[in-house]
Amino acid sequence: MTVQQRATLEDVARLADVSSKTVSRVFTHRELVAPETVERVLAAAKRLRFRPNPIARSLRRGGSTDTIGFIMGDLNNPFYYKVAAGMERELASHGFSLVVATTDDTAEGEERVAEALLGQRLGALMIIPVADDQSYLEGERHLGTPVIAIDRPARNLVADSIVLENHRGVFEATTRLLERGHRRIGYVCNPASVYTQSERLRGYRDALAAYGVVDSSRWERLADDLSIPADRFVADLLGQDDAPTALITGNNRVTIGALRVLRDRADDGRTALVGFDDFDTADVLGVTVITYNPLELGRAAAELAIERMKDPAGFTRQLSLPTWIVERGTGERPPSERITA
Repeated sequence: MTVQQRATLEDVARLADVSSKTVSRVFTHRELVAPETVERVLAAAKRLRFRPNPIARSLRRGGSTDTIGFIMGDLNNPFYYKVAAGMERELASHGFSLVVATTDDTAEGEERVAEALLGQRLGALMIIPVADDQSYLEGERHLGTPVIAIDRPARNLVADSIVLENHRGVFEATTRLLERGHRRIGYVCNPASVYTQSERLRGYRDALAAYGVVDSSRWERLADDLSIPADRFVADLLGQDDAPTALITGNNRVTIGALRVLRDRADDGRTALVGFDDFDTADVLGVTVITYNPLELGRAAAELAIERMKDPAGFTRQLSLPTWIVERGTGERPPSERITA
C-alpha cells in the first residue's frame, strides 16, 4: 500500500485559489472571512482530507493547547480508567480534550512520561504521583502549566491535589470489626510505601489503638513488590497459630488474592473480610468493601485543573473525596471464636 502525505495548509490554499493566510483565518477566525470564501476553503479542505493542527497553531502563538494530560499507573487496574473517564466527560463539556499516558506504576517512568507529554504544551497536567519527588515539574509550573496531583499529594512541588479519605475509610471499617468482637484483625497491602496505603494503615492502627490493641505488627503484611502475588502474603498470615479472625485488604488486587486463599483453604466463611476499592464482581461474591466514586474523583480533578488554568496565581487547593462502607456479607461475620481484649 502506498501511503500518501497529508495535505498542508498551502495545498488547501492552492486548490481554493486563496492565500495561506486566508485558509488559516477560516480555521481560526471564520467570522472575518466572506461566507463564499469560507465555503470554498472548507470544500477544498474536505476534498484533500485536510485537518488543522491545533498544537502547531498554538506553538506559533507561544501558548498552550486545549489538551489536558493525565499520567496514571497500570492500565490493568480499573481504578485508573474510571478516573480517566470522569476526567474526559468533564473536560469535553468545557471544550478540552484529554491525552493519557501510563507509568506502569513505576517511579522511573514518571518523569520520562511527564516530559513527553509536556512537550505538547499542555493546558494542564494531572498526575497520580508514583515517584518520591515531583520537583522536576516546578519549572514547568512557573511557566504557567498547572499541575494537579490525584489520589496522592505531590512531593516537593506546590500543586493542587485531590485525594480520598483513606484514613477515615479504614478507621471506620476496623472499628466495625472491633464492635463485632474481632481483636485479631489482619492488614495486607502491596505496595505499602505509597501515600494511600500509609494513610489506610494509619487508620487501621488508630482504630485498634482506640480499643487497646497496640501491637498489631504480627497481623500486618506490608510489601512493596508487585511481582509477588498477594495470595502469598495472605496465606502466610492465615497460616500462623494466632491467625486473624478478620482481614482488611489495602486495595482490590489484594482483596482478590485474599478471596483465592480463603477459597483454597475452604475457609467456609470463618474469616471476615473487608477490602478497600470496589471491583466488578464484588457484589456477586458478597464482598464488603470500602468504596468511593472514581468517576467523581476524575471529574473533580478536571474541574480543579480548569479552575487553575483560569487563575494560575491563586492559592493552591487540597481537596478530599469521601469514602464509605458497602456491607455485602464478608465484613459482617462474627469472630469464629470469642477473643477477649
